[in-house]
Amino acid sequence: MKKMLTLLLVLLCSALLFAGGATESTKGAVTGYKDTITIGQGADVTSFDPHIGKETPAVAVTNHIFDTLVDTDPVTGDIVPQIAEKWEVVSPVSYRFFIRKGLKFHNGEELKADDVKFSLDRAIASASVSYIVDFIKEVKIEDDYTVLVTTKAPYGPTLSNLAVPFAAIVPKDYVSANPDILKTKPIGSGPYKFVSWAQSDNVRLEAFDAYYMGAPQTKNLVVKVIPEAAQRTIALETGELDISYDILVSDLKRVKENKNLQLFEAPSLTCFYISFNMRKAPFDNQKVRQAINMAIDRQLLVDTVNSGTGAPADEIIAPAVFGYYSTGVWEYSPAKAKALLAEAGYPNGFECTLWVNNNQTRVEMCQAIQEMLREIGITVKVEVMEFGTFISRSTAGEHDMGYFGWVTSTKDADYTYYSLEHSSQQGAPGNRSFIADAEVDRLVMLGKTSADLAVRVQAYKDLALTLKQIANNAPIIYTAITAGANKKVEGFILDPIGYHRLQTVKVSK
Repeated sequence: MKKMLTLLLVLLCSALLFAGGATESTKGAVTGYKDTITIGQGADVTSFDPHIGKETPAVAVTNHIFDTLVDTDPVTGDIVPQIAEKWEVVSPVSYRFFIRKGLKFHNGEELKADDVKFSLDRAIASASVSYIVDFIKEVKIEDDYTVLVTTKAPYGPTLSNLAVPFAAIVPKDYVSANPDILKTKPIGSGPYKFVSWAQSDNVRLEAFDAYYMGAPQTKNLVVKVIPEAAQRTIALETGELDISYDILVSDLKRVKENKNLQLFEAPSLTCFYISFNMRKAPFDNQKVRQAINMAIDRQLLVDTVNSGTGAPADEIIAPAVFGYYSTGVWEYSPAKAKALLAEAGYPNGFECTLWVNNNQTRVEMCQAIQEMLREIGITVKVEVMEFGTFISRSTAGEHDMGYFGWVTSTKDADYTYYSLEHSSQQGAPGNRSFIADAEVDRLVMLGKTSADLAVRVQAYKDLALTLKQIANNAPIIYTAITAGANKKVEGFILDPIGYHRLQTVKVSK
C-alpha cells in the first residue's frame, strides 16, 4: 500500500511540474509568440565592422550587435544612456563618461574603459567613419569604468555623434588579435549575437541573454536580402517576411489596405541626390553641372516615380536638420539648360553614365532623369550595380555621375556637410563629387567648430548659397521612410534615420 501511495505521489508531482514548469526554451510556445523574426531589406551588409560598414543596410544589422556610449531615443530624439550609465560635462571641451559595471561582450569578456578608448581611437583612424568622431582630441582612461573625452574645440553635436552606430564600442583584445575579424565575425555587446552570414542572401542573429537591458523579446533574428522592392511586398503578403523595410512607393496603398498588414510611414532625414565626379570632364565644368540641375523636373519625379510622396530637394540636408537653409529648388528650364551647355562648349550635348545600386525605385528615378537629360542633348547610360560594388567603385572615383542617398543621422548639418563637401573627406567618408574648394572648406569648418549658435547658422546659410553655385551635387528628393509589417508584429518603432531596433519586437503565432 505504501508503495502504491508513493507511486501516486510521484506521478502527481510530475504532472504538476509538467503543467507549470515551462522552461525558457519553451516560453515561445507557451506565450504564443514566434521564436524568429524575419526581416526583408533591399541590400546586403557591406561590412560587419561598425567602423567600416556605415551604409544603412549594414547598420540596420550591426546596430543589434554593437552598442555605443550613448544612444538616441527613436521616439523623442533625446540622448539617453547606453554603455555609459551617465556622463557629465566637465568643460566646453571635456566630457566624463561613467561605464556600466558588469557589461559583457558576446565572448564573455567584460567591457571596460580600455575598450572604449581603443574603439574611439580606432574610429578616428578609420577612413570610412572618421568624420563622425574626428572632433575628439583625446580619450583618457581615468579608471576601469571612467573615460574623459576631450574635444579639439567646443563642439555642440558631441553627444549626438557619439550615439551614431559608427562610434560603436568593440572588444579591444578580440580586435587587436586580428584587426580584420569584425568584417565577417563580429562580436559586440548589443542585444543580438552574430550567428551566420550567407552573402547576398541572409544574416542570422541570436538573442544575447546577458544583455544589460535583458534578453530581446524574440530569440532569433533573420535579415533577408531581397533587392526587388516589389518582391519584398509579395514576401510580406505571403508571410515569408514579418517586416519589410522601404516599401515600394507604388505598393504603399496596397500594404495599407491589406487587413493582414500594417504600414509604418514618417518623414525621414534622407536626401537623394546626384553627385558629379568633378575629376572627370565634362563634370569639371560648372556650367555643365548647373545645366543638368536645370534639366531635372523634381516635382514631376515626386508626382510620378515617387507616387506623390516626399518633396523636391534644394539642399543635401533635409529641412528638419539643424543648419538647413533653403536656397530654393532649382528652376526647371530645358531651354536655359541647353544655353548653359552651349556656353560650356557642348552645344550638341555629350554621352555619359549614371550609376545606381539595384533598388527598384532608385533605378526608376534614374531612368526618368535619363529621359529628362535626353531633352537637352545628353545621352545617359544608366548602369545598375549591386550595392557593395556601387559603393566601392564610386569611392574609387570611377563614376561619371552617381545616384546616392544620404541620411543626416545626427540631425546636425555638420554630419553631412563635413563628410560630403570637405576636401579631406573624398572617397569613402562620403565626398564622391571630389569637391576641393577653399571657401567651402572654410565655411564647413566654421560651422563645425564654432560654439556660437548664430555663427553656425550663418556659416551654413553661406555654405548653402556657395554650394548652389558650385553645383557639385544635384539634390533630387526628400523621401519618407517606410516599413510594412504583418499585423501580428508587436513593439516595432519606425526609426526616422532607418536604424530600426528589433529587440523589443515580437510576433504572435
